[in-house]
Amino acid sequence: MPSNAGRKFIDLIRQSTAKWANWDPPIPVQVGAYGRLNTETGELDIEGNIYDPEFQVMLDVVDGRLKLADYPAQIGAVEEDFIVCTMGVRQNDLRLDGEINIAGLSQASIKGEWQFQRGRRGALLIMHHPRQEYVPRGRVLETLYKVPELKDMHIVVSTFKCPAFTMYLSDKSGEKISLALTPSENPNEPQQWWSDTNASMLRKGQHKDYMFTPLYGLKRKLPLIRRLMRDSPIPDPEGDDFWVDVHVPWDPLDEDGDEDSSYEGEEEDGWVEAPERVEGNHSESDSS
Repeated sequence: MPSNAGRKFIDLIRQSTAKWANWDPPIPVQVGAYGRLNTETGELDIEGNIYDPEFQVMLDVVDGRLKLADYPAQIGAVEEDFIVCTMGVRQNDLRLDGEINIAGLSQASIKGEWQFQRGRRGALLIMHHPRQEYVPRGRVLETLYKVPELKDMHIVVSTFKCPAFTMYLSDKSGEKISLALTPSENPNEPQQWWSDTNASMLRKGQHKDYMFTPLYGLKRKLPLIRRLMRDSPIPDPEGDDFWVDVHVPWDPLDEDGDEDSSYEGEEEDGWVEAPERVEGNHSESDSS
């Protein structure tokens, strides 16, 4: 396994979903957590949570009316199975023949073969019946923009939790793997994963409860900016628009997850921060 396998997997999944993969899904990532992305691992180094009592103290300094206990994380409906195949990965039906004799395979809720391209890394992420948890839309994020302690921080605004997951990062050999989520003989036990490989970069888990967080959404503060040329006025953001997606904190990666030293950064695009704007000066939205 390459030393930067986790970062490579996270990078590939983000390219396909605009979300961030959790390389260790049994370790929970909670909605409202904030911190900074670790450039070496791609993981979020968590420094706090907006739902912590300590954070409410900081929020009261800039807005004493918003009590986050009144705006808990929302839980969405259970969704269909979520399968992410990155570029160079092809999904096929699992062919059942005499060589495969696994109990419950024909009744498996998820089953298939995945062919990976030779010479490049490919990533596969499967979530069984995920459901989202998220920060309520509207007033919360707009008000949080005023909190100075969140400058340069990344906030987990949504998570995908599930009772069963599989993730795999290919080894560049052009391999093919077969996977299935089969029913347990004991109805009180969770479904079980079957695979025809024990590769080191295959990770999977199952539980009867929503114990795993394989994927989450990150946002950062929108810099208040203006054009150098004033002929294109920018409308003020509203509500959740005060927060934007987080870009990867590394240069393009090679197939082993190392930064490509041949990459040259892009030139400035003519945008600058507007020093005359102060975070706490924007009026609060009435939406809730």
